[in-house]
Amino acid sequence: MKNSKTIGFLGCGKMAQAIIGGLIQSRLVPSNQIFASAVTEETVLKVSGEFGIQIGQNNGDVASNADFLILAVKPDLHSKIIEEVKDQVKEGAVIITIAAGITLDFLENTFGKKIKAVRVMPNTPSLVGEGMSVICANDRVASEELQDVIKLFESFGKAEVMPEKLMDAIPAVSGSSPAYVYMFIEALADGAVQQGIPRDQAYKLASQAVLGAAKMVLETGKHPGELKDNVCTPGGATIEAVTTLEKEGFRSAVMTAMEACTKKSKELAGQ
Repeated sequence: MKNSKTIGFLGCGKMAQAIIGGLIQSRLVPSNQIFASAVTEETVLKVSGEFGIQIGQNNGDVASNADFLILAVKPDLHSKIIEEVKDQVKEGAVIITIAAGITLDFLENTFGKKIKAVRVMPNTPSLVGEGMSVICANDRVASEELQDVIKLFESFGKAEVMPEKLMDAIPAVSGSSPAYVYMFIEALADGAVQQGIPRDQAYKLASQAVLGAAKMVLETGKHPGELKDNVCTPGGATIEAVTTLEKEGFRSAVMTAMEACTKKSKELAGQ
């Protein structure tokens, strides 16, 4: 990303703060080229003190300064915020939404003109620098600009570009899935406590095991099934546990939950 590019945030909640933190920590964008607006004076003071960016309570000031303008507000506030700033947005700015269910067509129709629109679905692990963001853009976004957006979201995790027709399926696999993983970690910890392991240590053991397993998949490039087989000694305890999970419908339950998540995401997008 060129050093002269400015980033603006309309709204400065936890996700926006995660992105700002990633940008600054990675040195992708200096703090004096990041602008933000927030509703409360409390947030303005907190973010200004923590990140040293230019933040206030005027959305128009942010919109007029940003080369990349991120709409970091809830879906139901998009129409109101866009109506407020649409005539103040910098010429040629790339407009980015990080809200679920906000489509590229919605952005363009609400702005009432041709714009460079990007839709991104990050997830909550972005708050600890391990986010997974999925990106799609309309055809007015130049390839160089899209690469800048990718770099922006890779500053606090990983990012992938996909066609918009797949965006409704993203919550099930990366957006909502941290919730399933937290449930799995909780179940592992409960099982450990049942066997006499103290609760605090049980959470640490379970969480590190999940983190390590995920890292094995990402860094070795091996199929998860192969990695699973490597843990399963013939006639051993692990294959006994795996067999029980299969009998109890472990995979089927996860896939059914993902179907339900995708169905609900499509319903919400259609509202």
